Amino acid sequence: MAKVAFIGLGVMGYPMAGHLVKQGHQVTVYNRTTAKAEQWTKDYTGQLALTPKLAAEDQDIVFTCVGNDEDLKQVILGENGVIHGIADGAILVDHTTASADVARDISAILASKNIEFMDAPVSGGQAGAENGVLTVMMGGKQNVFEQVKPVIDAYSRCAELLGEVGAGQLTKMVNQICIAGVVQGLSEGLHFAKSAGLDGLKVVEVISKGAAQSWQMENRYQTMWQGEYDFGFAIDWMRKDLGIALAEGRKNGSHLPVTALVDQFYSEVQAMKGNRWDTSSLLARLEKDR
Repeated sequence: MAKVAFIGLGVMGYPMAGHLVKQGHQVTVYNRTTAKAEQWTKDYTGQLALTPKLAAEDQDIVFTCVGNDEDLKQVILGENGVIHGIADGAILVDHTTASADVARDISAILASKNIEFMDAPVSGGQAGAENGVLTVMMGGKQNVFEQVKPVIDAYSRCAELLGEVGAGQLTKMVNQICIAGVVQGLSEGLHFAKSAGLDGLKVVEVISKGAAQSWQMENRYQTMWQGEYDFGFAIDWMRKDLGIALAEGRKNGSHLPVTALVDQFYSEVQAMKGNRWDTSSLLARLEKDR
């Protein structure tokens, strides 16, 4: 079993760290809001650290799962960051959805101190984290991947190495690009069904058995039909992710017209005060004038 630190106990990190305990790993946690870390130690058997530096000391692997590039740089490179406490030869695995550039920059800094780094964003949402069935997209070295995968298996059903550092983040961008188009298509389909006077639930029961089927359809159509949007990944976070993907697309010459359009649609839902609604709330935008 491994000695690990888990930094960032949000809706994803909290259960992920818990699964590590359940698999017998020795876990130390840090969270910016100390009360949340204290609650975690009541729910699970583990230690609490008051800074990322202290959490990282004497660990085999340090996991991070925070909000964005700036948060990541702060917890790793800041005054009380991981870099000041992590042991020589240890591994840092970052589950944050961030830019490929920040992954490469942090990796280079850590490499100068003999610390391995892997970018490892996840997909599967809060339910996937709670049920331990996340998909993990990883970038880094093969030998490091082989060391960390048995530990990551505690909360994943699929963890794959996609290439060098940065490849995990690039793959997560592909994931979010695909989701954006699918959710918009599903929203328009349900909107059309309602406008046509159809029973949307029966319609989806039929078409989900054919080529239209998707994870979004299977897991969100009922709540969407009822106008309920308090499930899963919030729009604010999706716009952050799409912004990263669009910026990368501008650099590599990708043409992402649907992604850019859906990002604009999400901004309109934010203007409806839907910042914390889940990503399926694109339907609410279509129905706002009903």
